[in-house]
Amino acid sequence: MLDTPRLFKTSLALVLSLAAGSALAAISAEQAQQLKTTLTPLGAERAGNATGTIPAWDGGITQAPKGYVPGKHHLDPFPGDKPLYTITKANLEQYKGQLTAGQIALFNSYPDTFQMPIYPSRRSGSAPQWLYDNTLKNATSAKLLDGGNGFSDAYGGVPFPVPKDGVEALWNHITRYRGIYVVRRASEAPVQRNGSFALVTSQQEGLFTYYRPGGQFTDLKNILFYYLAFVKSPARLAGGAALVHETLDQIKDPRQAWVYDAGQRRVRRAPNLAYDTPIASSDGLRTADDTDLFNGSPDRYDWKLVGKKEVYIPYNNYKVTSPEVKYADLLTPGHLNPKFTRYELHRVWVVEGTLKPGSRHIYSKRVLFLDEDSWGAAVVDQYDGRGELWRVSMGYLKNFYDLPTTWSALDVFHDLQARRYYVQNLDNEESETVDFSQPVPEDAYFMPSALRQRGTR
Repeated sequence: MLDTPRLFKTSLALVLSLAAGSALAAISAEQAQQLKTTLTPLGAERAGNATGTIPAWDGGITQAPKGYVPGKHHLDPFPGDKPLYTITKANLEQYKGQLTAGQIALFNSYPDTFQMPIYPSRRSGSAPQWLYDNTLKNATSAKLLDGGNGFSDAYGGVPFPVPKDGVEALWNHITRYRGIYVVRRASEAPVQRNGSFALVTSQQEGLFTYYRPGGQFTDLKNILFYYLAFVKSPARLAGGAALVHETLDQIKDPRQAWVYDAGQRRVRRAPNLAYDTPIASSDGLRTADDTDLFNGSPDRYDWKLVGKKEVYIPYNNYKVTSPEVKYADLLTPGHLNPKFTRYELHRVWVVEGTLKPGSRHIYSKRVLFLDEDSWGAAVVDQYDGRGELWRVSMGYLKNFYDLPTTWSALDVFHDLQARRYYVQNLDNEESETVDFSQPVPEDAYFMPSALRQRGTR
């Protein structure tokens, strides 16, 4: 059981009142109206906390900072902010109640270097109005499929803005808004104990069919999104490609994946890219379902909605992807350089997954801390088969105000036992960052037959 100082009475009372109903039923129209009053359009509490350390939500970032050029690196909308204080190993006891077990473990693993600069809490999360409108509709129509392996009657917004259980909250994370068609060139790197790293750079493209304009849930054909990646460097890997068809109900239709080998000029299926399959490019530091801090089918775990908690999480992290910050300065032994990170106190939904009897996975338990304003996972603590804390994942969230949406600037995966970590989405040294403005392609663009044509050295 998570040790929380207190649960938030309003949210917990709402959860408990709804839990008495059918597990498959949506909420009433009267309950959904809270998304216009006491709750934000995505289901967070509008009010700040009692102490004033978390402000009320006022709509978040509604326009880009002056001087921002679309497609270029994001400017920090809060350039004048300074840390209020810094959590270190020396003062850790004072703040333990608002940290996750994994964060505490990082202080204990790297007592001389790991720090968390705490900035003023800014509830910068925002989304397009059409997404708010769809979320309101979903609130009264969305239903979990039997077993929680998907949902029906929701489209283009948060499916369960007032979640009744852990599976609903998990689906809110899995389907969170990250644009419709996304193109970016970025790097990933496993970082060794001494701080050395080797980059793998790729062009990545994703089409989130769940958010494609004009569609309906029945049009999805069980596809949540398509994903393509073409390796650009190093030379020994250049020209290779990977294609994923991400399905909603992965028990009915397992995720489909293909890889293209540039040397053999051959496309082949990758049938096991799911659950705890290790990802080769991560040097064994990330499983397939660690991607996005959690993805894929929830069926191997029993998911519990523990409640809400105030936690220091990575938020408004514009410095970690600034073009002024070089990878060699950012990627230090053990963890990111604290000089460039930003943490804030926010409310999070706590979702705990316990491995089902008879199911297999290298993680016996996973605890997700979901940002209430975006449903994005900010921290995930993962436990090994002995029940010991093993890995800690953190999403360094920021508002991509060109959409707008809250998404992770970087995803970082720590292995406490190996004392190594792995970073995704590095683009500091690229000339441009993620591009949401490209024309949305047809589904045929993401078919296996296109891989060989486009995958070249």
